Amino acid sequence: METSLPSRADDAWQVICLCAAWCGVCREWTPVFDELAATHPQVRFAWVDVEDEADAMGDVDIETFPTLLVAQGDRARFFGPVQPQSGQVARLLDSLLSAPATERAAAPEATGLLARLQSSVLRKR
Repeated sequence: METSLPSRADDAWQVICLCAAWCGVCREWTPVFDELAATHPQVRFAWVDVEDEADAMGDVDIETFPTLLVAQGDRARFFGPVQPQSGQVARLLDSLLSAPATERAAAPEATGLLARLQSSVLRKR
């Protein structure tokens, strides 16, 4: 599954799902992820296969699928595994979108990954 991303605005929100094609949970998660994208049109969604994009992943090792990287512009706001349940992820996303910028938790360990994905993988889409 690929979700195209238009050119990135400085403060545009992105939800990047880090998964693997061989993962059964990821395959089951695909329609939920598509549903979230449809109900959050103001957010750009992208699906990244961690094995296909090993260079962009760098030293980041994803141990639990699915893992989400939620970013606003070039700043990571959330990075971690999630239960593949629409309601839970929608609440997470809505809470991040509605929180003032100063209250949004940064995910410093995801900063390098986000930069690599934005400069290579997501630019291709």
